[in-house]
Amino acid sequence: MAQPSGPSAPTPVRRTRLTHDDRRRQLVGIGLAKLVDKPLWDLSIDEVAAEAGISRGLLFHYFATKRDFYVACIQAAGRRILRNTAPDPARPPREQVLGMVQALVEQIDRRRAFYLSLLHGTGTADVSLVEVYDGIWAESTARVMTALDLPAAQHDVVHAWWAYVEDRALSWSAVAADRRTSSSADLARHCLAALDALLATE
Repeated sequence: MAQPSGPSAPTPVRRTRLTHDDRRRQLVGIGLAKLVDKPLWDLSIDEVAAEAGISRGLLFHYFATKRDFYVACIQAAGRRILRNTAPDPARPPREQVLGMVQALVEQIDRRRAFYLSLLHGTGTADVSLVEVYDGIWAESTARVMTALDLPAAQHDVVHAWWAYVEDRALSWSAVAADRRTSSSADLARHCLAALDALLATE
């Protein structure tokens, strides 16, 4: 005898148990996504845990304290900036540097509020923020030194030049897109010319 037709029972959702490292990466990823809209220190641990489908208490199994979670997010943000601004080794040396600068300008433009809150917000006194910020410019400086094959004596000049690049990028990104008189490529070329002038004075 045929069974009467009707709505079938819902198929149970099988949850995949994440490894410890995968869960940490998931939580940090959620934290980074939320930092686009709010300052680091306003990041809600409860919201992050809820989005991950775990309890607040379980989140502290992966990060001992709220500060540890914040530090992990800060470090991940620094790695993302470096990854997004990495030079293309297949390009000529000066084009590598141009690409790095333009990528940074566009990164800041896309996430200006996030960049300011992360690297220039109220938490900059925290040593972890300072270490990430310093690490970004140390690696960026090393990349330029390598690309242009500069002598070690030029290191401090290149490092200081990145502060100029950052300031120009922040100023440029503060202007509405339809009111800008230059492109990100124009600004990158200007910054490279500024580097040339600085190196010439040494």
